[in-house]
Amino acid sequence: MYPRDQTIFALSTGRPPSAIAIVRVSGPQARAAVAKLAGRVPDPRVATRVLLRDGEGRGIDDCVVLWFPGPASATGEDVAEFHIHGGRAVQAALFAALAQLENVRAAEPGEFTRRAFENGKLDLTEAEALDDLIHADTDRQRRHALRQLKGLLGDRARDWRVRIIEAAALIEAGIDFSDEGDVPAELIAPALDRVKSLLAEVEETLAGQGRSERLRDGLTVAIAGPPNVGKSTLINLLARREVAIVSPHAGTTRDVIEVQLDLDGYPVTLIDTAGIRDTEDPVEQEGVRRARLRAAEADLVLWVRDAGHGQGGGEVETAGAARWIIRNKIDIESANGRAGTEEENQPGQGTEKIFRISARQGDGVSELVGALAAFAQEYFGSGEDSLIGRERQRRLLRETADALRRGLAIAGQGDELVAEELRAASQAVGRLLGRVDVEDILDKIFREFCIGK
Repeated sequence: MYPRDQTIFALSTGRPPSAIAIVRVSGPQARAAVAKLAGRVPDPRVATRVLLRDGEGRGIDDCVVLWFPGPASATGEDVAEFHIHGGRAVQAALFAALAQLENVRAAEPGEFTRRAFENGKLDLTEAEALDDLIHADTDRQRRHALRQLKGLLGDRARDWRVRIIEAAALIEAGIDFSDEGDVPAELIAPALDRVKSLLAEVEETLAGQGRSERLRDGLTVAIAGPPNVGKSTLINLLARREVAIVSPHAGTTRDVIEVQLDLDGYPVTLIDTAGIRDTEDPVEQEGVRRARLRAAEADLVLWVRDAGHGQGGGEVETAGAARWIIRNKIDIESANGRAGTEEENQPGQGTEKIFRISARQGDGVSELVGALAAFAQEYFGSGEDSLIGRERQRRLLRETADALRRGLAIAGQGDELVAEELRAASQAVGRLLGRVDVEDILDKIFREFCIGK
């Protein structure tokens, strides 16, 4: 899928038109490409102004060229960058000239980063962090991805792997010198002490991360409830723009509407759903079905009710997710006090938070937003400071901890069995870094990258 003997090129900046565009070239023919198009190869890492020409000698653009001979480059190969003017015609002309060169082709998604990974410029956790940094929508996502890119998890995992290998070497040495009397005990006891220390560190990492890997995808909050209780008005207010149609007629919202929010730096997907009720309309029935499904999949459900009438409507299954009661339209509720107070005190609702708001006038909404931000902070745990960035990483750390735990449990029952469990732990950490038996997942990870990375 990724022939290493070929030289690749791609646009590494945004889609044209733009003021400046950067086209990267990486591979064994990068030097020849620069010499052919620029007429000469600039000094390494010195920005040089040149006039690019195609194979027929016709001018392409007056631009800046940078030359990075391998292995001191981003990919570990020879790399060239053409900083051209960002018009579509300029880019097309440069691409056409590059494609005419022998053994030079357009890059596939993630191919530059994959070559950097294969050449030891970064491990798999850092490659994943680079992808997360590119796709970060909030400041917390950006900061977390940047820490991962600097080796927050990778450096720790490399240290763990070295220590696991050292412990395994001691145990295997004890096996080799089993006929030397007290030598095995002198080797195995310190090895097991190292394993205990390692297990404590890995378990502490797993226990202290909350749902940190979910910071990448964000928190899902579904707004649900009966028709005409102000769900669409509320999502418009939270989104600060008109994303849903507001109408006094029941059944206006038929499909699921999603809005991406940055809530105090936390990524939140806010979902407006169809009013949940019994209906004979087949289209509305489908909307109700989708509303129930999305509410069941959400991390938090805001169940909106009409404060003036205390109506409940059809309930939904939340699959263990938190549910808050939102009593809307407090601006028009009856003057005799808090309507529906007796319903709030019904059994089974003591753990549900209740908010009284007016989505139309904004009363009580700031308190709701503050509570949502606090919920997100608690949900994500340590968030940006955490080591774990993806579910794949959490799963492999669990495998590491499980193998270490099994090794300690069977200590004294057979040193060979303990050594085998340590090998399993070492392999799990190796897969985390992308250095052991990960070929089946590399294509999936790198194809998620944009072209040019």
